Amino acid sequence: MESYFKLAEHGSSIRTEVIAGITTFLTMAYIIFVNPDILSTTGMDRNAVFVATCLAAALGSAIMGLWANWPIAMAPGMGLNAFFAFTVVGMMGFTWQQALGAVFISGLIFLFLTVTGLRRWLIAGIPASMRSAIAAGIGMFLAIIAMKSSGLIVASEATFVTLGDLTATGTLLTILGFFIIVALDALKVTGAILIGILVVTVAAIFLGVSEFGGVMSMPPSIAPTFMQLDVAGALTVGIFQVVLVLVLVEVFDATGTLIGVAKRAGLLTEGPTHKNKNLGRALMADSTAITAGSLLGTSSTTAYVESASGVQAGGRTGLTALVVAGLFLLAMFFAPLAGSVPAYATAPALLYVATLMMRELAEVSWDDVTEAAPAALTALAMPFTYSIANGLAFGFISYALIKLLTGKAREVHAATWIVAGLFVIKFAFFGGH
Repeated sequence: MESYFKLAEHGSSIRTEVIAGITTFLTMAYIIFVNPDILSTTGMDRNAVFVATCLAAALGSAIMGLWANWPIAMAPGMGLNAFFAFTVVGMMGFTWQQALGAVFISGLIFLFLTVTGLRRWLIAGIPASMRSAIAAGIGMFLAIIAMKSSGLIVASEATFVTLGDLTATGTLLTILGFFIIVALDALKVTGAILIGILVVTVAAIFLGVSEFGGVMSMPPSIAPTFMQLDVAGALTVGIFQVVLVLVLVEVFDATGTLIGVAKRAGLLTEGPTHKNKNLGRALMADSTAITAGSLLGTSSTTAYVESASGVQAGGRTGLTALVVAGLFLLAMFFAPLAGSVPAYATAPALLYVATLMMRELAEVSWDDVTEAAPAALTALAMPFTYSIANGLAFGFISYALIKLLTGKAREVHAATWIVAGLFVIKFAFFGGH
């Protein structure tokens, strides 16, 4: 282990790396409850998604640890799973098998972009304020999903949305869970989100809102989702924008997280990032994990920003990610517990992740209206049109147009023009769906 992971060279030890791995796992383990909850709304088998989530996270983290030797864990991404379930399947009418096919295709494109270096060109070409707005918008999208699933908001003839019944047991449990998570996180308690989910689950079982299915068992079968992707069915005209959105969000989300966490761990040399030999491997690792996840039966796998908690605890090498991988494999034996977790317990987690993502709005250049207006449109369109895709489209098209109308067309990178053009074609030929 010492020679393979170069622990001494990174000023670390096996004990430190193991503690860091456990810390990272606890902060991101909520995904094993939240992901099946979101994806099962498409008709996917909840238990199979649970196993696929654990396996995809274990596989992605292991590749990152063993190949790139970075302390960054991977799992199915928040936001991407919501796009998969509520936009691609829910609104656009694709089957979940076709949606998995789209994830597979996006994984191959992502791999191509990484190998050819186009991924870095794309990243360089997307305005910083737009990147921040996309993260914040996805946060707001998660928030509206959480509020809807918990009954905090309901449909209204007069105003579209209105306040739900705050005296309902489930809704009150959601509110309680949110305050527990916020308080624990403010007090620097490791695994605050996971603890919040478990506390609300126990309360829901005692109050009769959820049924207790047990704690441990042998892992359920992954057969209902394994290799069920329909790539041929995904290759229809309408899937064009689905793949475009998946690739774009994967590019920003995964790359931003990788670079951010690696910088915090002191793994990136200053100056041009391509000088770091392991960055290329890390970029390849997350590209590979997306394709593997689609075969197992889950939405896009991505690098987790929660890995920063492990770095904070001293994690500096791939051993940290390998520990996370092992813990996700162990988690497969807790399927009955995952099945007992109601939407009222995962909603506070979604709401809290939303609050963390909305901090990105602080990075928008609000003093420059040509930057602020497209950013605001991006963030607002996601929750209000119930679609990450529409938010991206509004943002890119308005950014290019506003810069053009104000004589600042030269400020717009070629990548932004291309993405904006693709969305214009999409609206012109395929309408809003």
